[in-house]
Amino acid sequence: MRAFVTGSTGLLGNNVVRALVAGGHTVRALARSPAKARQVLGGLSGVEVVEGDMLDVKGFAAALEGCDVVIHTAAYFREYYAAGDHWPKLYAINVTATVALAEEAHQRGVKRFVDISSSGTVGAKADGSPGDESTPPAALLAGNLYFKSKVESERELNAFSARTGMDVVYILPGWMFGPGDAGPTAAGQLILDLAAGKMPALLEGGSCLVDARDVAEATLVAAQKGRSGERYLVGGEFVDLGTLTRTIEAVSGIPAPRRVLPHALALMLGALGQTWARLTGGETALTVEGVRVMRAKLRVDSSKAKRELGVRFRPLEETLRDTVDWLREHKPQMASAAKRPRVATSS
Repeated sequence: MRAFVTGSTGLLGNNVVRALVAGGHTVRALARSPAKARQVLGGLSGVEVVEGDMLDVKGFAAALEGCDVVIHTAAYFREYYAAGDHWPKLYAINVTATVALAEEAHQRGVKRFVDISSSGTVGAKADGSPGDESTPPAALLAGNLYFKSKVESERELNAFSARTGMDVVYILPGWMFGPGDAGPTAAGQLILDLAAGKMPALLEGGSCLVDARDVAEATLVAAQKGRSGERYLVGGEFVDLGTLTRTIEAVSGIPAPRRVLPHALALMLGALGQTWARLTGGETALTVEGVRVMRAKLRVDSSKAKRELGVRFRPLEETLRDTVDWLREHKPQMASAAKRPRVATSS
């Protein structure tokens, strides 16, 4: 199988490329920076780096020729949490460009399109039990424009698939951790902040957490036998933030905070952080949306992906140990962090 992978230098993208290569497949890896792609993917055989930007799909569309599947991991995501009005670019990249990519692929004979959506497009069921692929988004997520862009993207791709007959399959990951987080994502940044002593207290709540390598394996199977039009939640298990940070402490020796911010105070700090970011043009790690989502403790049910794609989730300790080890090797700011693992104590 020859796969065209977008977002190839991202946390999920580079793990998808690695899973494909390990499975004996060849890859065309889209990257805005070939130099970064060579650094992140260096040494992998069977990988051809294609320079391109999702805002100019026609600029790299010729590289879709001869491919069997497109695996679309690229998205406008991390930038959304900085100051400014991001909806125009969210829609341009996550919706318009995604459909344009599918159109170009279809015109060149590509048979299958695997789209990486988000478990954030799924809420809890009416009885409070974990949501599944048919559960609509939670009301509190209505203000999250990134999740909104993913809902719109799925709707447009479904219409495209119905019109053209092209197979489209959706993977909906949870909060991803894992090696290869060059960005870093919010997950990697959380560990870097812990190591730098920049996290004196925790938020209430938590989220479903998953290893990016497990999502990559699910994506590879979906590319070969996922059912067209189907959504597959690959959310992992729910982990509260206290358990998350204490597990990081246990596998790394990086001290975890024990205090929990009262929800009202966290909301106030989130609002202040967003205001400051708007005034200065900078970024904030704490947002009102993030505070509310964590406290909602949304859980998702990955049974369908386990049943149809054979998904298995590795232990939390393994994921976090491998993530920390990768960050220590690749991020200079981790060099001074404690390195002696110790048993975490309960708060």
